[in-house]
Amino acid sequence: MDVLLDNLELFREGFVGTLSLTATSALLALVLGLIIAGFRVSPVPPLRLFGTVWVTLLRNTPLTLLFLVAFFVVPQILFPGINSFLLAVVALGMYTSAYIAEALRSGINTVPMGQAEAARSIGMTFTQILRMIVLPQATRAALPPLSSFLIALTKNSAIAGAFNNVDLFNIQKTLSNEGYNILVIFLWITLGYLAITFTISGLFRLLERRMEVAR
Repeated sequence: MDVLLDNLELFREGFVGTLSLTATSALLALVLGLIIAGFRVSPVPPLRLFGTVWVTLLRNTPLTLLFLVAFFVVPQILFPGINSFLLAVVALGMYTSAYIAEALRSGINTVPMGQAEAARSIGMTFTQILRMIVLPQATRAALPPLSSFLIALTKNSAIAGAFNNVDLFNIQKTLSNEGYNILVIFLWITLGYLAITFTISGLFRLLERRMEVAR
């Protein structure tokens, strides 16, 4: 308990850092994932190709390599002096968006084709069909994997600690250098991650219940 009480402010900063990384990256991943899922089922071939390339590349690229590109290539070529927090958010958000896009695409495939055809017959556009008919039903089917991917995102955010970001995993280096027991440090860090992941899991369970009632 001493390691927590003696370094409460440091743990608070690490927890807030991990929470900020997770929330911001999750928002970016959900927006990008939704767009890419739309591209994947689009009737426009170039959009389908772009969506396929996006998902294939990011799902087959190690996240650590993506961080290395974000931190050592992007600032040199595109945005010199860019904030390390933003670079971490972009790396995490893009990586997770590929998985979210596939989860949403799988959900879209569960919606009967006849519903889209009926909507098309009354003059609705592809965007209207996707937004008003397909996605609301697809989201219900995609909620369990989306929950898993956002929990994985929380744990993946630990990589950002190696790239000048203050997060839960990063503070263990400071505390271990001060001579605290490494097992106790990791115990408190683990509890911090569990608090975030249990919250995400609980929120998605509530969403699933609400969407079941609306059925």
